[in-house]
Amino acid sequence: MPIMRRMNSKSVDLIYLDPPFNSKTNYAAPIGSKAAGSEFKDTWNLDDIDKEWMRTIAKKHPKLYRILLASITDSNKSYLAYMSPRIIEMHRILKDMGSIYLHCDPTMSHHLKLVLDAIFGWKNFRNEIIWHYNKWTNTAKMFQRNHDVIFYYVKSPGAMFNKLEGDLTRRQIQLQEAGYNLGSSGGVPIVRIYDESKCADKIEYWEKEGRAIYYVEESTGNSLPDVWEIPILNGRSNERTGFRTQKPLTLLDRIIDASSKEGDIVFDPFCGCATTLVAAEFRPQRRRWVGIDISPKAAELVVGRIKDNQGMFDDIIPRRDIPQRTDLGKLPPPRSWFEHLYGKQRGYCNGCKEHRNPNICEVDHIIAKSKGGTDHVDNLQILCRPCNIKKGNKSMEYLTLANKELKKILEIM
Repeated sequence: MPIMRRMNSKSVDLIYLDPPFNSKTNYAAPIGSKAAGSEFKDTWNLDDIDKEWMRTIAKKHPKLYRILLASITDSNKSYLAYMSPRIIEMHRILKDMGSIYLHCDPTMSHHLKLVLDAIFGWKNFRNEIIWHYNKWTNTAKMFQRNHDVIFYYVKSPGAMFNKLEGDLTRRQIQLQEAGYNLGSSGGVPIVRIYDESKCADKIEYWEKEGRAIYYVEESTGNSLPDVWEIPILNGRSNERTGFRTQKPLTLLDRIIDASSKEGDIVFDPFCGCATTLVAAEFRPQRRRWVGIDISPKAAELVVGRIKDNQGMFDDIIPRRDIPQRTDLGKLPPPRSWFEHLYGKQRGYCNGCKEHRNPNICEVDHIIAKSKGGTDHVDNLQILCRPCNIKKGNKSMEYLTLANKELKKILEIM
């Protein structure tokens, strides 16, 4: 979040994310693998900070709040309290002509679809892509679970999309070789003619029959459907790094080809074992890319995997700092907003909600600069000195909770 908050608005063309799924599983790469040392817990518990965050979202995004409130379990609420603000930031940094692909499984897909609808707008939903794969399982009481879900949304209706084609079926090849295809459209009999020389003697009969006649070019392939048959990585694949959740390059190649062009910026905020970044680097028309991961191991994997493929990596920049936004212009110092903010809040502290003398009030960053907050006035507020000290570089949700606990203690005393 701190890194995304400091990325410029409308700065990336394509986002792919393969976040945690709330699978109730702990993941760790095996010792000896390329990814050894990387691990994460995909288990979620609703804590008091999450509850305060949900109250904050209720004021700013009421539609989204109702979705979170409808989650059946506390674990789901906690997970969505984590994912929602991140998706809000992704919407901000995505260009107007950009696209986002969110990868999940049936555990949380129905919840995440509603979150995406609330943030991106249901009219900007394009596809629920089913990634189907085969694997050995032994299920006695249900069908095998052999698919993931990828939600494809756009930032605006005019977003770029490159039509991708698959192989023609045997029947389609036969029809094109014959030169025509009989059928119907909306209940009206039609004929599509690919090669008039092969069926010229039939045209007069079709006209008498009342068929609508269309002259069309032969197709080189089928438009890809929203069910993708792509194998998962087997244990002996050269792509394998040791990440249990690693996705195949073929899957990312397809997404990148469909929704970006040469030179576009592809962004993966949960880049893990670097598959998105490697795919972007090695497309025939190279894309630029940015990846973020909570594990430092991810940066090693990016450099290592690209070095293995091309033998050079002098243009890869691993960073641990928070970038600086350049789209806000030169901002005045926070203190210069004191009178404006004090008047706007009518002299009340945003933390304890008490009316305070200006002599004990200070300008505070709502989101601390160390957490990605900026000096923009929208991220500034007035706190009394005790509240400002108590908050430090923590969130407003933490301060609200701390003040509630203090109030309870004083009531008991």
